[in-house]
Amino acid sequence: MLLLLVAEMILKYGVGYSVYAFAPGQPVVALVPYTGDAASSQAGFDVSTGILIAHGWLYVLYLIADFRLWSLMRMSFTKFLQIALGGVVPFMSFIVEHFITKQVRKFLAENPVPSTEPKVEASH
Repeated sequence: MLLLLVAEMILKYGVGYSVYAFAPGQPVVALVPYTGDAASSQAGFDVSTGILIAHGWLYVLYLIADFRLWSLMRMSFTKFLQIALGGVVPFMSFIVEHFITKQVRKFLAENPVPSTEPKVEASH
């Protein structure tokens, strides 16, 4: 979603267009000149705003997962911030995922989780 958001921002502020879907008299998906004026909004579904909203909520879920991993692994707060920044800087998430996954797999290999299944003994 971050990469989609970056593309949307470049399209809106760099090229000057917003993406609308199902606008009357337009193709299913249309590029409409961006004016920055909310009063002159286009009819139809504003895909650009949809991307912004979806990105925001997915980032909240990303932070919840970050917090859960951080607390279970008992990492330093700096590591928490590094993972959180992985969702803010474009392409950084791929780098963060590579290193954190390697670190977590190593930790889990060195610290196996004991089985919680009860032992059943056969009776004669």
